[in-house]
Amino acid sequence: MTQFNSDAISSLGLTGYGSATTETNDNSLGQDDFLNLMITQLKNQDPTDPVKNEDFVAQLAQFSTVSGIEELSASFDELSTTLSQNQTLQAASLVGNNVLVPAQSVELSEGQGVSGAISLPASASSVSVSICNATGEAVRSIDLGTLSAGLQEFAWDGLLEDGTAAPAGAYDIKVTAQTDGTTESITTMLDGQVQSVTSDEQGGGLVLSVLGIGNVSFSDVYRIG
Repeated sequence: MTQFNSDAISSLGLTGYGSATTETNDNSLGQDDFLNLMITQLKNQDPTDPVKNEDFVAQLAQFSTVSGIEELSASFDELSTTLSQNQTLQAASLVGNNVLVPAQSVELSEGQGVSGAISLPASASSVSVSICNATGEAVRSIDLGTLSAGLQEFAWDGLLEDGTAAPAGAYDIKVTAQTDGTTESITTMLDGQVQSVTSDEQGGGLVLSVLGIGNVSFSDVYRIG
């Protein structure tokens, strides 16, 4: 019968037959099961064509590789769970704090204003903010003038063009910028206070309920505070 070196088994992170202690479930092949199969193979091999040491070690190496992949997968699952828990704790700590999130519509409370920001890809010769009511009518225009590229803040004091307070309700905030003679719409981001944090039922992560803005994905938060 072909002989094999027991050191080869040890070098692959496996224990000898009868000494393995790894627990397995009914649906997995553990080290004991694998070694039992290997020994059965050796006992029933063709004497005229015995298993070569190299082939035997190669099979052990293959099992060791699969076992290592399974352990690595388990480690990644554990890491993913830990990261998810940390994200939940971080998001929960946002309740009561302000966040800057992508949004164009806001539910204005009477006597309140709105602050936000835009991210300009390039310098603009003219930037303006248009406040529209629920019917689409522009009720206030704010000229921001010339702005350089990057994050730029803006604010609406909640007043109409005639200086009176805008009634409570839904408003759209649209920003346009002129660059090299071309006018383009700019994505707006608005400030709002986090009211609560929930888990997305579809498995899409955490969702923040932001006052006056609505539900926003935690991953979309641009700035905290």
